[in-house]
Amino acid sequence: MKKNKPHILLTNDDGIRSPGLWAAASELSKIGYVTVAAPREQSTGMGRSLPSTSDGVIRKEQVQVNGQEWSVYAIGGTPAQAVLHGVLEIVPHKPDLIVSGINYGENVGLGITISGTVGAAMEAASLGFPALAISLQTEPEFHLSHSDEIDFAVAGHFTAYFAKMILEKKLPENVHLLKVEVPSHATPETEWRVGRLSRNRYYDPVPSKRDSWEQPGPISYRHSAGIDEDPEDTDAHILRTKKMVAVTPINLDMTAPVVLADFEKSLRN
Repeated sequence: MKKNKPHILLTNDDGIRSPGLWAAASELSKIGYVTVAAPREQSTGMGRSLPSTSDGVIRKEQVQVNGQEWSVYAIGGTPAQAVLHGVLEIVPHKPDLIVSGINYGENVGLGITISGTVGAAMEAASLGFPALAISLQTEPEFHLSHSDEIDFAVAGHFTAYFAKMILEKKLPENVHLLKVEVPSHATPETEWRVGRLSRNRYYDPVPSKRDSWEQPGPISYRHSAGIDEDPEDTDAHILRTKKMVAVTPINLDMTAPVVLADFEKSLRN
């Protein structure tokens, strides 16, 4: 039987051992019961993918966080699959909120569908759960790390802040998830603003340097040259130029905002 405190399912895309995940868990545990179900391996860039090659193995593990022992669930799958296993097999009742993060690196603009952090929240939202995806601005060299040089304390504060807000106020019907980006040098007093997604790329793909296609050559990325020229109402501008916490309401309906009858007519003419 459910308790009075809300039940929060927490996942991420950096893997079960990520300090960002545990900063979120510590802060969220102050407002509700937290179940952690996260990918066994680093899963950055997985988007909302559900690959058939994932083994789906669920391992219950014990983790020490701030002197407290947690029972957690390491999932052999992507962030979106961790959400599915969490909802279908691990949590005994429907969670009140699903949170994904805290991610090493911001998820801004046209790249959000690449993000495993946002992908997990999108999967949660598609199942009808209120969802929050939260990321901390970090330099690319840290994106695949579990570096303790990155301080997630303030991002943890904002994770609980917006989680509590969603639980108390509820998201409007046409807002399926909330995406939050925390500046790298934010404090708990840093202001937040609501903005739309930038319509630009935040990162540009970079080809690998190799002598032959037979050599391993993963494509890397770098910040796009024009990211500091975004309009003032975008997540990129709020985060990078205003240095505020950028909050973006996301809707899963990707239908282009056109009058469908007129568009059909234009195709037929």
